[in-house]
Amino acid sequence: MRRFLLCSLTGLLCMAAQAQLITGVTILDGSGGPARVGSVRILDGKISETGALQPKAGEIIMEGGGLVLAPGFIDAHSHHWGYLREHPEGLPVVSQGITTIVVGQDGFSDQVDSLETWFQQQPVAVNVATFTGHSSLREEAMGATDVFRTATASELEAMKELLRDDLNKGSLGLSTGLEYEEAFYSSREEVVSLAQVAADAGGRYISHIRSEDITLEDAVEEIIRIGDLTRMPVQLTHIKIGMASKWGEAGQILERLDSARTRGIDITADIYPYDFWNSTLRVLFPKRDYDNLESAEFAVRETFNPGESYLVAFAPVTHYKGMTIEAISQERGETAAETLLALIRLAAEFQEAHPNFEGSVEAIAAKGMSEADIATFMAWEHTGICSDGNAGGHPRGYGAFPRVLARYVRDSHLLSLEEAVHKMTGLTAVNLGIAQKGFIKPGYDADLVLFDPETVQDRASIENPHALANGIKMVWVAGKLVYADQKALDARPGTLIKRTPQQNAH
Repeated sequence: MRRFLLCSLTGLLCMAAQAQLITGVTILDGSGGPARVGSVRILDGKISETGALQPKAGEIIMEGGGLVLAPGFIDAHSHHWGYLREHPEGLPVVSQGITTIVVGQDGFSDQVDSLETWFQQQPVAVNVATFTGHSSLREEAMGATDVFRTATASELEAMKELLRDDLNKGSLGLSTGLEYEEAFYSSREEVVSLAQVAADAGGRYISHIRSEDITLEDAVEEIIRIGDLTRMPVQLTHIKIGMASKWGEAGQILERLDSARTRGIDITADIYPYDFWNSTLRVLFPKRDYDNLESAEFAVRETFNPGESYLVAFAPVTHYKGMTIEAISQERGETAAETLLALIRLAAEFQEAHPNFEGSVEAIAAKGMSEADIATFMAWEHTGICSDGNAGGHPRGYGAFPRVLARYVRDSHLLSLEEAVHKMTGLTAVNLGIAQKGFIKPGYDADLVLFDPETVQDRASIENPHALANGIKMVWVAGKLVYADQKALDARPGTLIKRTPQQNAH
């Protein structure tokens, strides 16, 4: 007589055996195709079969209760690595249904060797892939305090060698954060030269572009040109319009991207589902003139709303944390523009006095985007989903993926459930060249999420940024259960994903 072990969603968390059958689920396979009811068999960390399957002797059965089973979500732009190093269970990640994070973003990265050493010393719950950061290359080749200029020819050659080495060891490609000071002063020729190194290795290019406000159009043309010259896939990350007088122009931006695609340029995008961002106060100044009152007044009018923008970190005056810029200006008896200048000056003075300070000296969650533009960008067929999050003060670190499923699928019907899952899984895997993930089909890694589309809901906010989402029931990485009943579990099956030359050659 055959015997089966039945596991309910709230009962025994069966993790030990290799063979598992998840049954009674609505399968969304990551392709964007229609849902189907069936079962998924897992063997040795891989998906072995899908469909109308019958249990086998000795197999663990996990009853899905009619909920949706999807590929584990892939976060196309993540800053969770620092948290994972201290908390390998990765609660902010797995509680969203994320099973793979892509780090090395905005031009800053750890070397692949360093990541590999860490994985050997301290396994983590989820998979990690990385890009090589342009700004990190600049800091190593030019000196960490001498990057506010163009690179010399010899410094560029040093950067190329460092990049080649990291690409050969498994980096996905080159990432840039051209709006940030560490890379803002780089020439376009420097960026193209490094991008060509990535292209020659079969890698990809992802960019926080040079401007999301006053020269947005020119910055979009820069990434299109890089894709055209190198002929490699390029991705415009956390796509947005961050200037109030340009809100409503998302359709025009997409027309330019579609035009580039018709010319054979493989350009894609990713987006997070919030109309406020998280960064430094200094990025509010497009001209990098941090003591210019006129520029501060421009920022107040155009690049952020001081009444809805909160300091999420401010080491020089700790009680400012959690306050809006407007509230701080009222406390100080100044205009919002004057306060903005003062905060930047205080942060600079603090940094100079405390050069070894660990953590963020200052950070702001700034309201600066249009909901209509977000919807337009998100609906573009080539846009995937990201969090751009960490475990800090912006709620995207705990809520981005459930928020898409709740706000843009169930509530507004901007996306169908099939489309949303595709944007979180298969599309991102294809856009970033990540193999064996993003789809539920035989031979692929058993990275899976079980969720309830009727109750899934983000709960994180500025006031409570660490609130766990509802509706994410179970999460598996390589067939091991890592999250259930709103708890991170003990399994650490995550791997360091490495690109191979054959994988992404073009």
